[in-house]
Amino acid sequence: MISFYINDQEVTGQEGWTILEVAKSHGIDIPTLCYHPSVQPYGGCRLCVVEVDDGRRSRVVVSCIYPIRPGIKVLTGSDRVKNVRRWIVQLLLDEGPGSVQLQQLAKTYGVKPSRFKAEGKGQLCHLCGLCVRVCDEVVGIQGITFGNRGLLREITSPFHVASKVCVSCGTCLYVCPTGAMEQLFDEVRG
Repeated sequence: MISFYINDQEVTGQEGWTILEVAKSHGIDIPTLCYHPSVQPYGGCRLCVVEVDDGRRSRVVVSCIYPIRPGIKVLTGSDRVKNVRRWIVQLLLDEGPGSVQLQQLAKTYGVKPSRFKAEGKGQLCHLCGLCVRVCDEVVGIQGITFGNRGLLREITSPFHVASKVCVSCGTCLYVCPTGAMEQLFDEVRG
C-alpha cells in the first residue's frame, strides 16, 4: 500500500491506482465527467484536476490518470484548482451548452453562459469519449468513434456510415454523462 495525503488527510492506495481512484475509495469528492470504472482512464474532460506537491514543486494534474506516489500532498479544492476548473467548465460549456450537468457545474464554479451560440445536435456532447471507449473496451465492438478533427470533431459511426456492428445494447446511452447519446444513438445505428 502507498501512503500519501489528500487535503491533509492521510490516505492509502494500491500500487497502480490513480489519485482519483484513491479519493473515491476514501469518499473524497473530485468532479468528473469522462471517468467510469469500467473503462481505462482517459483524462478527456480534464475536470478532475487537483494540485499535487511532490516536495520539489507543486503542479496541477489530471487525477484520473495521475498515478499515486508515496508522500505526495494532494489538494482537491485549492484556489489554483478552482481557477483551473472554472476555465475547464467554461470550455466544456462552450462545447456542450445544452447539457444540464455542465450548466450545474457552471453555477457551482461561477461560470457565465457562453456568449457563443451552439447549434444542432452537438449542444449536449462535450466529446468526453466515454461512449466510444465503453463500446470498444466493454462491449468489444467499435460501433461508434470520433469523426472529423478540430472544431468539426464529433461522435459518429465509423466512416459516417450507419454502423453494421452496433448490437443496440444501449451501453453508450447508459454511460453518457450528458444525455447526448440519446440524440445520436439512432443516427449511429442507422
